[in-house]
Amino acid sequence: METRELFDRYVVPNYGRFPLALARGEGCRVWDEAGKCYLDFGAGIAVTSLGHAHPRLIEVMAEQAARLVHTSNLYYTRPQGELARRLVEVVDIPGKVFFCNSGAEANEALLKLSRKYGHESVPPPPRHTTGELSGRARHRHHVITFRGSFHGRTFAGISATGQDKVKTGFTPLLESFSHLEFNDAPAVLSAITPETVAIMVEPVLGEGGIHLAEAHFLRQLRTICDDYGLLLFFDEVQCGLGRTGDWCGWKSIAPDVVPDGVSWAKGIAGGFPLGAVWIRDHAVEMKTGEKKSLADILGPGSHGSTFGGTPLVCAGALEVLRVIEEEKLLQNARTLGAYAVQRLEMLPSPPIAEVRALGLMIGIELAEDFGSANDRAPSLQLVDRLHEAGMLSIPAGNHTIRWLPPLNVTRAEIDAAIDILARVLQKSV
Repeated sequence: METRELFDRYVVPNYGRFPLALARGEGCRVWDEAGKCYLDFGAGIAVTSLGHAHPRLIEVMAEQAARLVHTSNLYYTRPQGELARRLVEVVDIPGKVFFCNSGAEANEALLKLSRKYGHESVPPPPRHTTGELSGRARHRHHVITFRGSFHGRTFAGISATGQDKVKTGFTPLLESFSHLEFNDAPAVLSAITPETVAIMVEPVLGEGGIHLAEAHFLRQLRTICDDYGLLLFFDEVQCGLGRTGDWCGWKSIAPDVVPDGVSWAKGIAGGFPLGAVWIRDHAVEMKTGEKKSLADILGPGSHGSTFGGTPLVCAGALEVLRVIEEEKLLQNARTLGAYAVQRLEMLPSPPIAEVRALGLMIGIELAEDFGSANDRAPSLQLVDRLHEAGMLSIPAGNHTIRWLPPLNVTRAEIDAAIDILARVLQKSV
């Protein structure tokens, strides 16, 4: 039975899969079951940070698998503690880390933290408000997010996400979310109510088409949160841990901003399932009268994960971060991301409307009339044609494709990708 027949018969059809059956990978390339080679500029949607089959990751994971794979979080394991310390170091702000399995779970943890904080803390008085907002609800729970965002596919995740397509068929959703225009701080001020407890934002909208937050906007959000006693969360599931050329995506935009929580997943462990949340070590006054760190509010019994932070996956993630540092892949992401943009902007312009990028997070927006004779979304049409030409890329909405290559991509591989795209676009004109 062919692989696709197996899926048709036995796998739930919740994904819109492309007609490719991939069998193996090495570095920045993958091969399908027929032996055809593809340049992989999707990297599992920004997951395989070191490419496929990186020898150091294979060695460390094999050694850890032979020693201890899983214990549950009823016990302490050294790799989890070491990885937590390393993540706090890359944020470079005092805090603590919670481990889970995915980006959706990481964002779920942040949203649960906001509820716990809203229920159990004493909200500080607003600095610059009067009238209706001068008081506070007994239990704050309202969270502000932004249109075009994507925060996962749990019920909290789709409720927080600012895209209608993920919500269809799943109503009623969780209440208490407002979706505002991205980069619009006045809209945020207008949306704050006595129940508002947090703001969640992607510094770079990934699924939304690679749109960058403005530095002034992130600074305004921090000021608003300080003025109204709100928590500021950065969803860095796609843009974090090297993708933008910095350990933290927001630091590529506004390095002086201090968030209260950050979510990660995707590239954190080079292809193995792991999510993590950093929570700021910040003193909070509790309704019990005690002072408690924000990082300690999710105490025993409040949240958990059976597989979150196993010794196996934490050992792998530690090695991924070591390789990124030792092989200077942050600089590589900055340098080759800029080079890719330069090459892309030199291509004939009619098929390409705009290129948006930060490091190796690159969005290529197609002209409005691209593929207009076909009912299929223009982004999907282009991805299909790139597959035929031997390249993987990721659609983001109707008119944008994403390039998210491994952080150790080479200049020659960037050139090869540009050449493939140029040939495909030329045939499409």
